Amino acid sequence: MNEDSIILVDKPAGMTSFGVVARIRRRLSQQLGKKAKVGHTGTLDPFATGLMMIVTGKECRNAMQYSKLDKVYEATIELGKTSSTGDPEGELSDVSANQPTQEQLQTVLDGFIGEIQQRPPAFSAIKVNGQRAYKLARAGQTVEIPLRTITIHSLELIDYSYPDVRIRVHVSSGTYIRTLAEDIGAKLETGAYCRELRRTKVGQWNVEDATVTPLELTD
Repeated sequence: MNEDSIILVDKPAGMTSFGVVARIRRRLSQQLGKKAKVGHTGTLDPFATGLMMIVTGKECRNAMQYSKLDKVYEATIELGKTSSTGDPEGELSDVSANQPTQEQLQTVLDGFIGEIQQRPPAFSAIKVNGQRAYKLARAGQTVEIPLRTITIHSLELIDYSYPDVRIRVHVSSGTYIRTLAEDIGAKLETGAYCRELRRTKVGQWNVEDATVTPLELTD
């Protein structure tokens, strides 16, 4: 690790993004013999895995620039249920036992490609009146987050074996895959949530190029 650099990390499931930053900061500080300046260019939910771009030292000034880059994800969406948080960490509720055909599913997926409106989830790090939305939501407060315009450049169906839908999606910055999963479920009238999520690419950087592995973060 260098003092002024980009560090590509393959984040493991179950770890917060802030936990990743803290571990990198501790290791780099030990290496440098002084407190290191470390930041990130975009969080991943605790249940999610994959590429996080960590910036250190003078490279931290470019964090906002990197955060605006397009991203690629692979996700497993479970149909028939919804989650209070849009992911496996929330309270699950059965919605429908209806099994859409692959043709019906493909038609719905195709409808999301392009510039669309999306409402970020209440359980997110977006600030509402100066506070993180997820903190307000956990406190039982109603959180209204405005719609935002996002772009889905491509949405590929990798596999469909009810109730599981595996997709690969290339999106603009600010897109929430949890919300996309819920919106897909709403269009299919089955309900859905994002059970697994992996970020594979940020801009030109790929998770295969990560120099910090999940094992190194958890040992």
